[in-house]
Amino acid sequence: MRVLFQEGTSRVQEIKLCYGGMAPTTVLATKSCQELISREWKEKLLQDACCLLASEMNLSPSAPGGMVDFRRTLTLSFFFKFYLTVLQKLSIELNGNNNLDEVVPSRYTSATELYHKDPINNVQLFQEVPAGQSIEDMVGRPMVHLSAAKQASGEAVYCDDIPRYENELYLTFVTSTKAHAKIISVDTTEAQKVPGFVSFVSAKDVPGSNVNGMKNDETVFAEDTVTCVGHIIGGIVADTQEHSRRAARLVKITYEELKPIVTIEEAIEKESFFDLIRKIEKGNIQKGFEEADHIVEGEIYIGGQEHFYLETHCTIAVPKGEDGEMELFVSTQNPAVTQEFVAKAVGVPSNRIVVRVKRMGGGFGGKETRSTIVSTAVAVAAVKTGCPVRCMLDRDEDMLISGGRHPFLGQYKVGFKKNGRITGLEVSYYSNGGNSVDLSYGVMDRALFHMDNSYNIPNIKGIGKVCKTNLSANTAFRGFGGPQGMMVAECWMSDIALKCGLPAEEVRKLNLYNEGDLTHFNQKLEGFTVRRCWEECLVNSDYHSRRKLIDEFNQQNRWKKRGMAIIPTKFGISFTVPFLNQAGALVHIYTDGSVLITHGGTEMGQGLHTKMIQVASRTLGIPTSKIHISETSTNTVPNTSPTAASVSADINGMAVSNACQTILKRLEPIKCANPTGSWEDWVSAAYQDCVSLSATGFYRIPDLGYEFEKNEGNAFHYFSYGVACAEVEIDCLTGDHKNLRTDIVMDVGTSLNPAIDIGQIEGAFIQGIGLFTLEELRYSPEGNLYTRGPGMYKIPAFGDIPTEFHVSLLRDCPNSKAIYSSKYLSISSSDISLMLR
Repeated sequence: MRVLFQEGTSRVQEIKLCYGGMAPTTVLATKSCQELISREWKEKLLQDACCLLASEMNLSPSAPGGMVDFRRTLTLSFFFKFYLTVLQKLSIELNGNNNLDEVVPSRYTSATELYHKDPINNVQLFQEVPAGQSIEDMVGRPMVHLSAAKQASGEAVYCDDIPRYENELYLTFVTSTKAHAKIISVDTTEAQKVPGFVSFVSAKDVPGSNVNGMKNDETVFAEDTVTCVGHIIGGIVADTQEHSRRAARLVKITYEELKPIVTIEEAIEKESFFDLIRKIEKGNIQKGFEEADHIVEGEIYIGGQEHFYLETHCTIAVPKGEDGEMELFVSTQNPAVTQEFVAKAVGVPSNRIVVRVKRMGGGFGGKETRSTIVSTAVAVAAVKTGCPVRCMLDRDEDMLISGGRHPFLGQYKVGFKKNGRITGLEVSYYSNGGNSVDLSYGVMDRALFHMDNSYNIPNIKGIGKVCKTNLSANTAFRGFGGPQGMMVAECWMSDIALKCGLPAEEVRKLNLYNEGDLTHFNQKLEGFTVRRCWEECLVNSDYHSRRKLIDEFNQQNRWKKRGMAIIPTKFGISFTVPFLNQAGALVHIYTDGSVLITHGGTEMGQGLHTKMIQVASRTLGIPTSKIHISETSTNTVPNTSPTAASVSADINGMAVSNACQTILKRLEPIKCANPTGSWEDWVSAAYQDCVSLSATGFYRIPDLGYEFEKNEGNAFHYFSYGVACAEVEIDCLTGDHKNLRTDIVMDVGTSLNPAIDIGQIEGAFIQGIGLFTLEELRYSPEGNLYTRGPGMYKIPAFGDIPTEFHVSLLRDCPNSKAIYSSKYLSISSSDISLMLR
């Protein structure tokens, strides 16, 4: 924007108002500019300019990028900022008036300030290891992630970095462009003319079963009907990626369109739900409402979220040429289910399929089950062609096909006393499950388990329904329904504080659980540290003093406002499906004293392998430099549980320790015979005495098993707790906001690795910022995803990191229920971003 005035006056001679984001290219508000020429730069001009711009800068409701109302409003907000800035300069240049208060009130000057980001100041606090702990014992020390240097330098090997095999082919998916339709015909004539074309793979080429999915309600390839945009119909196999993709674009599909269901509201209207409806009820809800002084009803919609892992889904399938054997290199959190689904699809027993996972470039739950839609199709292509086949999705393909976090609609009715004490709560949850069940039941279960967040509600009832729609199946995502359940809780908690006219932090503290209380699903809270976290966070953040400063700031500034909130979190640790709470490990010791470990968990950047090496190092009493983990594979540790549910370090750590202890028992006689010997001496002597230096380990979490019908049994092994306080500044004209300061206190037990744990807390918090303040998945009424790729879908960036970011690990809170008194928290720490909503 620029304006030129007639010499010595405030009369407009020339003005240019250009806007980006209002059309495919930058547009000039020609009509508005013309009307403003020769006008005095006064309030009447401002009013007229806003009317002119509102009329000229129009957008269709279906404009790419969405947020149409917001973008139209921005055109006016930016002009208002420009108007005030110019008014200030005119006052000085024409009148020499430096008393800007007379021209632009001081409360308005914040609208003229340019957005800037101050340098980041981070503080991390954790407890030192006990005095006297061996320097070689790395448990509890901030050991650097073992792949950090390789990842930072680009040397770390990911799935698609594996060199091409001889005769390797490439698969590109042919997917549906309709959300709900019958397939009339598939024409590959033009595709076959592309150089390098080898084959078109479809349902008729599946040698085993075309039916798959966690509830057997999906297919490898669509046969007669497609139920979402992105539904895989087939795939083009060619000699190169470029040829494969070119040919895939030439496949012509004829449809008979059917009416799609896209939103939760449409599903409710048409009663389109998956079969299972969950309910948890405790106390007498009617009595709770009768005892209340106030009753508030409301609802909140929580949008979905794309995983946006750096490495998209990738699989390489290598047929071995005999007995139906196949080796797959997959970016997956779930090697065992990948093995099972591939074996079923290609029609062989699971013992013929080996799945290997070196590492993933992020997972966040998105590779727990949805990786199988790629792996099974690639395996079928490999069987058909007899050659190795590779497939790695583009970002827009990945976002279209693989689903994300479940959108939720929460409808609530809460009763409470005048002092804010809750007497009764009734909540109905609706999630958008997409076109198949996948893990939606488990996500809804966890939302219901966390409908209380950290608050003691004597009379409570929650119902959860999963909507069946024509979107790609939504799936696991960090928190697994917990953030959605807690978000609804914090919504009604804010309503209570507003209705009572009380500070929100007082109402929250009043309703917190105490040690020994029973949750709404009747599990006793043991080692409940939220109140400790709360008090420590209040002190660390200097909450009450800063609250007063914020009130003063808001009184003095009209167009910028600051806010601060403090929020607790309680997150249950373990799979809610009891049999998944098991893990295995395999430990080999070689004659040179080096140790190779394999366990059931996968590494996706969260530092699991690093922690397992720390566990083995302490158990065996040797330096971490002697221990190595190469990969996770189904031919070393079978029947593994997915790396998910914030439980992997617990169960795999116990399994690794169990295997190491087995070997140590075998070495005891040798160590007794030579107590001054070295590790290498003992290992060599054991080998020469024909003592086995290999052992398996196993662990299962005891005493788990919740029954919804009876509302009894332990749903979780233990809970992770935390409290966060955040201060945010927002520009009321544009929506620009800055996270000025965040203080987090987390109970992680006795941390196995404070550096990794704090990194997980910080990363989860930033991902939560994306969920609650930035990221938005937008669909057309026909079920097309508008927001594909980073150009349309915005995730947090460096500028979204709080200017002051303080993370503290709660001291002296050992957890007796996990390996070396630790707690796992990869998922749970994402819930503490709730105060930014």
